[in-house]
Amino acid sequence: MAGYVYDFIEGNKDLKDLLGGKGANLAEMTRMGLPVPPGFTITTDACREYLRTGTVPDGLFADVEDHLRLMQTRMGRTFGDPDDPLLLSVRSGAKFSMPGMMETILDIGLNDTSVAGLARQSADERFAWDSYRRLIQMFGRTVFDIPGEDFESELAQARVSAGVPTDAELGQGQLYDLVEAYKKVFHAHTGRDFPQAPHEQLFLAITAVFRSWNAERAVLYRRQERIPQDLGTAVNVMAMVFGNRGTDSGTGVAFTRDPATGRRGVYGDYLRNAQGEDVVAGIRNTVGLAELATIDPASYRRLLSIMERLEGRYRDLCDIEFTIENGKLWMLQTRVGKRTPAAAFVIAAQLVDEGTITLDEALRRVTGEQLAQLMFPSFDQDAAPAPLTIGVPASPGAAVGAIVFDSAAATAATGPVILVRRETNPDDLPGMIAAQGILTARGGKTSHAAVVARGMGKTCVCGAEELELGDDTLTVGGRTLRAGDVISIDGTNGRVYPGSVPVRPSEVVRYFEGELTAYGDPLLAAVERLMIHADHNARLGVHANADNGADAARARRFGATGVGLCRTEHMFLGDRRTLVERLILASGDAEREEALAALLPLQRADFEQLFAAMDGLPVTVRLIDPPLHEFLPPLEELTARVARAEALGEDPGHDGVLLAAVRRMHEQNPMLGLRGVRLGLVIPGLFAMQVRAIAEAAAARVAAGGDPRPEIMVPLVGAVQELQAVRAEAQAVLAEVAGAPPIRIGTMIEVPRAALTAGQIAGAAEFFSFGTNDLTQMTWGFSRDDVEGAFFGRYLGLGVFAVSPFETIDADGAGELVRIAVERGRAARPELTVGVCGEHGGDPASVRFFHTAGLDYVSCSPFRIPIARLEAGRAAIAGVAVSESR
Repeated sequence: MAGYVYDFIEGNKDLKDLLGGKGANLAEMTRMGLPVPPGFTITTDACREYLRTGTVPDGLFADVEDHLRLMQTRMGRTFGDPDDPLLLSVRSGAKFSMPGMMETILDIGLNDTSVAGLARQSADERFAWDSYRRLIQMFGRTVFDIPGEDFESELAQARVSAGVPTDAELGQGQLYDLVEAYKKVFHAHTGRDFPQAPHEQLFLAITAVFRSWNAERAVLYRRQERIPQDLGTAVNVMAMVFGNRGTDSGTGVAFTRDPATGRRGVYGDYLRNAQGEDVVAGIRNTVGLAELATIDPASYRRLLSIMERLEGRYRDLCDIEFTIENGKLWMLQTRVGKRTPAAAFVIAAQLVDEGTITLDEALRRVTGEQLAQLMFPSFDQDAAPAPLTIGVPASPGAAVGAIVFDSAAATAATGPVILVRRETNPDDLPGMIAAQGILTARGGKTSHAAVVARGMGKTCVCGAEELELGDDTLTVGGRTLRAGDVISIDGTNGRVYPGSVPVRPSEVVRYFEGELTAYGDPLLAAVERLMIHADHNARLGVHANADNGADAARARRFGATGVGLCRTEHMFLGDRRTLVERLILASGDAEREEALAALLPLQRADFEQLFAAMDGLPVTVRLIDPPLHEFLPPLEELTARVARAEALGEDPGHDGVLLAAVRRMHEQNPMLGLRGVRLGLVIPGLFAMQVRAIAEAAAARVAAGGDPRPEIMVPLVGAVQELQAVRAEAQAVLAEVAGAPPIRIGTMIEVPRAALTAGQIAGAAEFFSFGTNDLTQMTWGFSRDDVEGAFFGRYLGLGVFAVSPFETIDADGAGELVRIAVERGRAARPELTVGVCGEHGGDPASVRFFHTAGLDYVSCSPFRIPIARLEAGRAAIAGVAVSESR
C-alpha cells in the first residue's frame, strides 16, 4: 500500500482524503464482494505533487504499470493487445463530488488495430466502432480541450444522413465514417493524429485529470461550495465493462430513496444499449428504473439487493451507477447521494425511526443552508396560468426570470434569469450558478442539470420534451418565446409557466408562524423533530435583531430567546426626523430640552411595545447610532436650494440655517465620524432621554403585570473612559425612575481598539455584543457599501476571499478580535455575558465559529432565527470545544 497507487481491494470508504470519494467507495464495494470491475486509484498526494512541481511524480507511471499487470491477470486480457484488448476507463475523483471536474474517458486502449480485434472478440462490429468514436470524442474534449460542439455537429450530421433520431440507431458503416470524421476534428485542433499507443493514451488521460483540478469550472464550483482549493483529486483507472453491447446491455443510475422528496422506493433511470455518461448527459431520454424489472428481471433483483446492502453500509441515501453487459450486472460507483433540502430532513428523520442513526447523527446531516432554502416561497397555484409544458421535477423551488440560452448570457445578466438548454454539461456551470433556475428539454432526475442543481439548491425542471430550442428561441405548443421573455419554473411539480407567477409563503415558514402543525406532514414533522433536538442541545442562545413589536413578536414565534439588538436610530426616521433636526440645530439648552421632551414619549411608547412582545425575555436596546448625515439633507442639495433662493433675491430661510449646520458638521467619512457614543457625548441629554424612556417603559410594563428585561447597550465605544461617562449619566437617570426593574449596561464591540482593550472595558460593562458588520469594515479598512460592487468580484476570483467577509465571519481577522475580546473581557469579569448582533449572527458557518469562541448568544434578523437555532444545536452536537476562557 506504499506509493501513489492503491488497488481497489487495498482501500476503504474512510480514505476519502487520500483516495477521493470515488476511489474510497469503489474500494468499499470491492471489500463488500460486490461486482466491481478490477481497477486502482492514484492518490490525491500524486495530484498535489503534480500541481506543486508541474510534472508527474517520479515512479508514478512505473507504479501504474505494476497495478495494470495485476488487473490484466484478473481480467484475462492484455492492455494494448490487438486481438483481445483490455480497455480502461479513467475518472477523476476528489474528496467531494465536484461537477466542474474532468469528465470520464472510456475505452482507453482502442486504436486503429485493436478496434478490429474488439469487433472479432465481441462478434459485433457496430459495438467496436461505437466504442472507438466515443474514445476519440471524450479524449479530445477532456485531454486536449477540443470544443465538444465540433464533435456533436459531426454526430448530428451522421444522424441526419442516416435518417435516425438517436445515436443508438447508427449502423456500423456510419460509425466507421464518424470515427474518420472525428480523427479529422482531432487533427485540426491539435496538429497531430489521434494517439495510437495505448499507454500514451492512459498516461495523457491521468495527467489531464491532475490538470483538471485547476480548470476554471472546477475552481468556480469549489468557490461556490466553499471546498478547499488545495485538496487535489485522485484518479480512478478501471477495467471497461460495456453497456452498449445490444439490448441485453445498458447503463443506469439508482437511488435508494427519492433524492427530491426522501420517500423510500425505487428511483433512478436506465438506458438500454448505452455506455458511460449517456444516462446522465440527457442526450437520450431514459426509462424509469422500475422498468428494468421487465427488461432484465434477474439484474433488477440483484440490483435491489445491492442497493439495500449499500444503504445499510453507508447508513444513508446512496447514489449508484451501474452497467449491465450481456445480462451481467456491474457496479461502477456509489456515494452518499446529493438530495434536496426537503429530502435531507425527511431522510434524516426516517433513518432515526428505522434505528439506523441517532438523533445526534440526524442533526449533523442537515444544515442551516438547507433550512433556509425550505423557507423560500413557492408558486401560488391558484394564481398560476395554464402551464406551457410539464417536465421532470428535478430540484424543488419556484424560480422566475428572463430566458437565457447560454452560460455567457446568464453570467452577464443583471436581473434574475432562467437558463434554458437542451441539456447541460460541465461547461454550463457558471451559468447554472448565476441563474435562478434551470430548464432543459432532455434528461431526467439523474441528468447533469438535475444533479448539479440539487447540489446547489437551484430550482430545476428537466426533460421538458415538448420544448423545441432554436439559437435564441423556445417553441412549445405553437408558442414562441425569445431571449429576455419571462418564464416561471416549478421544480416541485415540473410545470413551466409563461410570465411571472405569484409566490406564496413556504409551508415551513407557515409552520414556524404557527399557522400549520407538523402532524401528518413528513417534512414539517422532520423539521419539528430536529429543531426540538437542536434547541435541547444548543449552548448558544438565539436572539433577534428587532426594532418594533411586530418584528419582535414574529421573532418570538420563530423561537427567539430575546432581542439582541434594537436599533433605536430606526425609530427616528419618517415624521420624527424633524424632531431630531430640531435637536441637532438647537442653539441653546432650552431649545435642546424642548426637542428632547418631544421625543421622550414617542421613544417610551416604542419600548413599551417591544417589551410587551418580548415579555419575560431580555431586550438589548442600543442607544442611537446613526451617522449625523442620515438626519440632515445632503450638502449638495441644500447648497443648490440656497443658491437658487439667493439668485432669485429670496430669503433662504430655514434652508439657510440648515446649510450652516450641515457645513459645520459635514464629514468626509461620516461612517467613521460623529456617531455612536461620540454623538451621545457631544449632544447633551440625547442618551439620557433614551435611558429615561427605556426605564419608564419598563416601569409601565411592571405596573401592568409584565416582566420586562431591558438592557442598555452603548455603541461604538473605543475607550473605557467613553463608556464610564455614559454609564454614570445612565445610572443617575435610572435611579430617578421608580418601579423600573434592574437594567444592565453593556457595550457593543465594533471598533478594533475595543476588542484589544476589552479587559479594561469589561470593568464598566456587564455584557458585550459584537457588532461584526462594523468590526469587519474597520478590520479590513473598507466600506461594505462601496466595495462590494467595486472589487469584491475580482477578489473572489483571485481567491483573496473564499467568501465575502460580510457574509461569513473572517475567522483570522475580525474573528480573532472576537476571540481576544472574549478572553480578555472574561478574565476581567468572569460573569460577563457575550453575544453577537451583526448579520453574521444568522450565517451558519459564523454561528459555528461563535460557538467555538465561547459566546453566549447570537442575534440575527427574525427570518434567520430558525437557521441560527439549528446551527447552534449542530455546533453543540459536533462536540466543538468551547474556548478555554469560558
